[in-house]
Parts: sequence; structure tokens; C-alpha cells
Amino acid sequence: MKKIVKNIIENKSRTVPILSFPSAELIGVSVNELVCSADNQANGMKAIYDRCSIGASLNMMDLSVEAEAFGAEIHFAENEIPTVVGGIIDDIEDVSKITVPQIGDGRTGVYIDGVKKAKNMINDIPVFCGVIGPYSLASRLFDMTELMYACFDSPDEVKILLEKASEFIINYINAFKSVGADGVIMAEPAAGMLSPALADEFSVPFVKRIFESVNSEDFVLCYHNCGNYVADMLEGISSVGADIYHFGNAVNIRRALELLPESKIVMGNLDPLLLCSAGPDVICGELERIFSDCSGYPNFMISTGCDVPFNAKWENIDAYFKKVNELYA
Repeated sequence: MKKIVKNIIENKSRTVPILSFPSAELIGVSVNELVCSADNQANGMKAIYDRCSIGASLNMMDLSVEAEAFGAEIHFAENEIPTVVGGIIDDIEDVSKITVPQIGDGRTGVYIDGVKKAKNMINDIPVFCGVIGPYSLASRLFDMTELMYACFDSPDEVKILLEKASEFIINYINAFKSVGADGVIMAEPAAGMLSPALADEFSVPFVKRIFESVNSEDFVLCYHNCGNYVADMLEGISSVGADIYHFGNAVNIRRALELLPESKIVMGNLDPLLLCSAGPDVICGELERIFSDCSGYPNFMISTGCDVPFNAKWENIDAYFKKVNELYA
């Protein structure tokens, strides 16, 4: 087990939720100002570090960045996380026309610089970058539904698209490593909509290749998936070589703990929407349920099941950290 990973699992009360966008409120900026400014991102990461007992600092989980670099159309709004509204090809046969972009294109440079600046502010816990997974990126470059059909009708072309997506993701992660990132969280939610057989062919091998390309003893590999069918994909997912597996609230996390090796950390899976819609009592009760169900596994750590929405209530976020600390105390 890597030293950074061992330190995280030995300090479970310092939970590692996917918490980034609510930092906008802490530093007094809009979500749009957060995703377009390296300084705001670094200041937001530092603000969360100062307020919350976290075991690792995470940059923004913005799953539009890589697609934007390829040329996809992105929708921006003042207080919404950017979304992809238009891909770059209309026909999978056009995949040969796609050029892998340079690192720095779009807002990739902003995000890399944000992690670099955060590393200068946060030095006693690891700082992780976030990237999208290869199949999830491919679905944004083409079309989610059409891509699924193409897996049956044009598998060779789909794999060319995945190879180009993977090449870019490898370069992107290495750029984060070059500015001091201590690890990466790869979000591959679109693959969670595939059958196990399709996931094993069109997601798992490409995730594995990416992780093998960027792996090192001082760099943590975390795989996140919050898709509805992840429970059926666990055997394949277990082969990608991640150090940490992070699952959403749709996943039976106890089953994941039973199937994944004890040497791997498994994190999850409080529904992050509760931090917007419920109150502290509901959140604490749900945390108690998860803890009771999974705390017997030494490789389990409580976390949010996915990215905490930007409009989550800070009284709920504070209650989350307080309760996790009580449970692990």
C-alpha cells in the first residue's frame, strides 16, 4: 500500500468527500468565477481545508473541461456547473477527423494552475486533481445514446475514439503531476450505464491503461463511479489498478467491500443531494446507517457518494464532518 494511501486509511476521521464547488460561497464568488479562475480554485480549496477536517484536498470535479479542450460546446451559467451541450462529431465514422488537443487548450491550463497554486497553500495533506474517465469523455464528444449503439454497430471506431480520449487524459494527468498533484480522482459515471460485458470492453481496459501510464509510488489513483449498474461491474472494475475505489449511493457498498481486495480503500456513499435538501438530523442518521453497515471492513471510509452540489447548505456540510469525526472517534 502506498504511503499516502496508508496515511489516509489510518486517519479515517479526516474524511475525503468530493467537496469543491460549495467553496464558491466561502470565498464569495459565483460558480462561473470558480471554474474560470485558477486563483479562485486554489483559494476555494484552501477555504475548505481551513474549515473542514479533510484527509485530502480535491480540485473541482468539472466533467466539461476535457470535452471543451476537444472543441465541444459548453454551457456556462453564473451559478451552475458547466455542462456539455454539443459534441464534436455527429457520426462515429468521423472519429478519424478528431485531433487530440494540447494540454492548456480550453480551461485545462486553468485547472492545472489551480492545483499548482493550491499545493503552495496546502502542504500537510495530499492534493488531488480530478479528471473524467475515457468512456465518459467519449460520450461527451459524440452522444451518450449514439455511443452506446455504436458499441454494437461500430466497435472499432468507438475504440479509436476511446484511444484518443485516453491519450489526452494521460497527458492531462501527467501535467497535474508535473505541478505537484499527489493523486487523481477519475470519474467514469457514463460507464456505469453499460452492461458488465460492454464495460469490460469499452471502459475497463482504457482506464487500466491510463492508470498504468501515470502510476507511481507517490501518486494515488482513485476510481469514482456513481452509475446505476456499478454493482454488476465490480469484477471488471477491480482490475483497473486503482488504490481507492469511490462509489455513489446507487451502489451497494457492502457488496463492493466483499468483492474488492482488502488492500484497496473503498469510499462512499452518502447521497450528496441530502446536503441540499435534508437537515443535519437526517444526514447524521444516514451516516450512522452507513457506518453500522460497513465499519467492520478495515478498508472502508465514509465519504459522499458523488460531488457535493454547489448549493449544499454549509450547516449540513459542517454536520457531516462533525458526525464522521464522532463515528470514528
